[in-house]
Parts: sequence; C-alpha cells; structure tokens
Amino acid sequence: MPHTAQCLCGQVRITIDAEPMAARMCWCRLCQYLGGGSATVNVCFPSEAVTTQGEVRWHDSVADSGNAMKRGFCPQCGTPLFSLAEARPHLTFIRAGALDNPSLMGPQAVIWTDAAPDWAHHDPALPHHPAQMPPVT
Repeated sequence: MPHTAQCLCGQVRITIDAEPMAARMCWCRLCQYLGGGSATVNVCFPSEAVTTQGEVRWHDSVADSGNAMKRGFCPQCGTPLFSLAEARPHLTFIRAGALDNPSLMGPQAVIWTDAAPDWAHHDPALPHHPAQMPPVT
C-alpha cells in the first residue's frame, strides 16, 4: 500500500511506494530553521519509490555535517517537504509532518543534540548523538 504526503495547501502531493527505512529527529542548526525553532523529524525512503505531483522549489545548502543538501518546499505555502543529500541520491527524507499518516514511523534516534537549545527535551528512550550518526544504508 503506498504512503502519501502533501504540503499545507495541497499543491504538492507525494506518493511513496515503499516502507520507511528509518526516521530521525534532527537538532542541527539548519533543521531548527526549517522547524521554526524546534527539531525536524525526517523519515527516510528509497528515492526511486518517491513520486511528486506539483511544483517543488529547491534550496541548496551545506549541512552542519558538511554534506551538500537540497531542501524541497512548496512555493505556494512554504511547507518544508524534502531533504536530499548529494552524497546519498538513493535516499529521500520526507518531513514526518507532511506525511498524511505522521505516525507512520517515529524517530529511532535523536541527532545533533549538541546543537539543540538548552530548553530542548530529548526522549530518554531514544539513542542520542551529539552530531551526525552513520547514514542509512
């Protein structure tokens, strides 16, 4: 059964014909900007299983890890939707909040905890990493 996602205004629709591979909560400084001050929760899927309808705009940046990244968002409503790492084109990370079923997969780890603000709460049941952890294979 495919999974679906969309932006706030519905202009961008995403279909994923695969199960999620992993999910992480990220507190890197870039994700704090994308999350409006909080961490982002990113669910990983194989890129070949992800199709998109509607216009997606892309912003190129370099992550705290040093990876060249592309961040995809809806140009109409501004919803952050995707992260793509140039070094791992076979993986697509979709923001959990964009998924039609945001409970599909919760975070399995918290990364970049050293960059989190003092008030951030880290679930003690999850592994914590001060920076980037090894990529999903």
